[in-house]
Formats: sequence, structure tokens, C-alpha cells
Amino acid sequence: MSVDLVLPGWLTPAQRATLVSLAERNDAAHGDDLLGLVLSGSAARDLATELSDLDVIVVLTDEAAAGRSTAKSREVDEAVDSWSELQDVPTFGTEDWWQRWSYAWAPVLLDRTGGALADAVRRQATLSPDEADGVLIDHDRLDGWLNFAYRALKDDRDGRPLEARLDAAESVPWLLDVVFAMAGRVRPYNKYLPWELRTHPLDGWPADELLGLVERTLEGDVGAIPETFARVRPACSSYDAARGHTRTTDMVEGWGDELRLFEVRAG
Repeated sequence: MSVDLVLPGWLTPAQRATLVSLAERNDAAHGDDLLGLVLSGSAARDLATELSDLDVIVVLTDEAAAGRSTAKSREVDEAVDSWSELQDVPTFGTEDWWQRWSYAWAPVLLDRTGGALADAVRRQATLSPDEADGVLIDHDRLDGWLNFAYRALKDDRDGRPLEARLDAAESVPWLLDVVFAMAGRVRPYNKYLPWELRTHPLDGWPADELLGLVERTLEGDVGAIPETFARVRPACSSYDAARGHTRTTDMVEGWGDELRLFEVRAG
């Protein structure tokens, strides 16, 4: 069986040669047990520098994968997934959850499964509606963002600037989980946040506006929090309407009179 790779156009000749060599080596070693190859890391998003290596996921049958482990060199980081591992979708909060974004927008270089491998790669980086509800509500990411944001606003009101800045910064990961979960996507690694927002925009969250709010929040500008809340609240209404429930709206409105701290500043 030949190794017919689909290589992204932005790769350099040296990167292409490395990938072809890797594919041929794995094909020779595993034959039909080689199910596919997936490019991840910086090179997969056209963000590689002269210091970047190539991150490649080698997908093998379960039996073949049992005898392999990750191999690293200066040029390539060659991870191994068994077919079962690729199809397993870790839930939020589990040890392997953060691996899921490594498959986001990752080019499939080789797929010998008739498209099932490409589907599995896409599934890793997306949230089902029930998963999104789980992140937002069951794992309290929406309520957690409100909590840290509220604490930052109170700190600022009470003249505690350091505490305000710390709580504001703490709120940012929770906010990003909320924004991406509402879009049915796994939150990207911080390194790739600007790239993803600009390359694969989120509805209702223009990249520069969201990044500006995040940056201001991290800098301790608590005025960014009510501006963010003014976007999150209607986003919850839209999300609930699409899901056919009111769970995120109910969670927000459950804060009752405490929301005035957000709304006064928003006005």
C-alpha cells in the first residue's frame, strides 16, 4: 500500500521531506496496521518558527500501538495513538481533556480508514450539545466566571486593587471555556488563542474585541468585566434558545440583585 500524503501548502521543503520519510518508515514498520497520520502543533497551524519541531500523531491499530511509544527528536515529536484511543473522547475535567485541542484544525496527512479517522479527529476538537451543557453548567464554568468577575468588581469597589487584579485574571480561563463551549468547541491552548479567533472566528465574538477584553482584564482593568458581561448575558439567551432550555440564563439570573454590580458599571 503506497503512502499518499496530503501535505499543507505552507510547509517548507525540509518539513515535507521529514514527513515523507516518517510516513515511509512507519509504513515499512507497520504496513496495514498504519491507519493514518495527523499533523499537530505549530506546523499544523502555519505558525512554526525555525525553532519548531514537527508534531505528528501516528495512528495505528490497537495491536500495533501496544508496541510503540512516543519518540522525540530535534526535528519531530512522533506520538502514537491507537485506533481505540483516537475514538475515545475524554470528558471535561479528566486527565486527557487537554489533549483534545491538539486535534483542532489538525491536517490529516494520511487516512486509510475511508474518512473515519478524519471524523474522529474532528470529534476530538468539538463538543456535542450535551458536552457543552456539561462544561457550562455541570462543571460550573459559567457560574465560576461570574464568581471571579464579581469578586474582582467587589475588590475594586472596596479599594483593593491587587486583589481585584488577581481575581480578574483568575476569571479569564473560565470566560474562555464559556465562550468556546457555547460555540461547541474545545478551548484552545493559550499559545493558539489569537490564531484560532482570527482564523476560525466565533459568532458574536470578533477576535480583536474578545482579545481586547481579555487583555484589559488581565491588566486589571475591571471596566472590561461589565463590558464582557454585557456580551455573555445575551449569548446565554441565544445559546439556550438553540438548545431548547433556559439553563444558562437561569444560572445568570440566579445571581439576582448581585448582578447590579455588573450592570451599573455597564451603564
